[in-house]
Amino acid sequence: MRLLLVLFFLLAPCLLAKDPVYVVLWFDTEDYVDPISDDSALRIANDLTKLNVRATFKVVGEKARVLEERHRTDVIRALSRHNIGYHSNWHSIQPVPALYLRQLGMLEGEQEFERRELSGALDLRRIFGVMPICYGQPGSSWAPQTYPALRHMGIPVYLDDGSQIGLDDQPFWYDGILTIYNLGQYAIRPDLDHEQKNPEIYRKFTADASRLANSGGGVISTYFHPTEFVHAEFWDAANFKDGEVRERSAWVLPRRRTQADAERCFRILKEYVEQAQHTPGVQFVTAQDLLQLYRSPIPPPLAKQEAAGYLEQQITFVRTDAGDWSAADLLLAVLGLPPQVVDGPTSRGATTYTSATIPEWLFERSSKDVISFINAHHRLPSRVFVGAETLSLADFAATAAGQVLSSGPVHVAHGNIGFEKYISTDPKGSFRWPIHPKGFAAPELLNLARLQAWTLKPARFK
Repeated sequence: MRLLLVLFFLLAPCLLAKDPVYVVLWFDTEDYVDPISDDSALRIANDLTKLNVRATFKVVGEKARVLEERHRTDVIRALSRHNIGYHSNWHSIQPVPALYLRQLGMLEGEQEFERRELSGALDLRRIFGVMPICYGQPGSSWAPQTYPALRHMGIPVYLDDGSQIGLDDQPFWYDGILTIYNLGQYAIRPDLDHEQKNPEIYRKFTADASRLANSGGGVISTYFHPTEFVHAEFWDAANFKDGEVRERSAWVLPRRRTQADAERCFRILKEYVEQAQHTPGVQFVTAQDLLQLYRSPIPPPLAKQEAAGYLEQQITFVRTDAGDWSAADLLLAVLGLPPQVVDGPTSRGATTYTSATIPEWLFERSSKDVISFINAHHRLPSRVFVGAETLSLADFAATAAGQVLSSGPVHVAHGNIGFEKYISTDPKGSFRWPIHPKGFAAPELLNLARLQAWTLKPARFK
């Protein structure tokens, strides 16, 4: 340990902290099978409080209910000193979110997620006294329908890790939700089982923090599970592997670590936190803190001509010194609508209109219909009617941009979508998780995710 600290302080002076670096430390608090995991969560929460660090504990609905049943008011009180997030109602009991949402569209899926998950979030509010500030999926059971449902439920932040979506290894806005997800090289955690790897991990932390500090600041994401500090295997893998369903009386306890091994794990976490605290310019933050640190998802107004210029080049988000706009934001500006949060389209519409031009009066009528649709449904349409024929949303956006930029006949343009590259193309690997059934893949969810990427844009500090 002494050698590690010497090494750390030799490296630390190279950090020229021009901009703040924030570490969001979060714990998926989920094991409701073995009561020893309650004590682990209590220990971690109290240790962090002593270090003046507030973390984010994402609690499973059933875990909160079990804490209440076990009269663990000490655990509830200790966790309440930190941020409380939501980690699904049952976590690994089938069907998990990706399974029950895979065959559903955006609208039906949003309603189904809320039907299954709202009660768990409300149980957290009842037990901990606050509505969860964030949500993160169990395992890799991610789905885009959760985002509008979370907005409706009053949960403004998505905090987790996975590979389904990501933007330059930093937080982003997606469907109006601040999303700290897939931070890539900036997802850093010490190794609890191979401590010899940690010197290199600490060096990486210092180098990555320096890189962020000298490029506008940024976020490092570190996560654990209280159960992994006291167990040698995960509670759900011991009971629900490959989609297995068991009656509660048949659940088994996961293999426990020895007391000495558990103490070593708690020590590693403490050392990591202390080293991060001593890194110049680094601050620990909660999900609530990040929500306050980032600008609103509603961008500043943008002139029609400027928005049209961006859309004509490529349909994707843009970053400027003045602000950041998603493709949806740009389209709203072109249509003369005020900045607002809208959802993406629910399906991929097709262009059936075959003429090269559209009469100006007819295109104006189509544009007014799009404006009416957005005002009524607060989402983008999948297709735009031009009389009895249609334009895909992308082709309509490109055509509308061209019409703003040049007077005369309305020429049909074909939109060049650029935002879909931020969505995974691996429908099997992105959902790999021991609790999913063997061979599980969800291309349908990734297809919906691409549609909602009309709303994707970087998050920017205030």
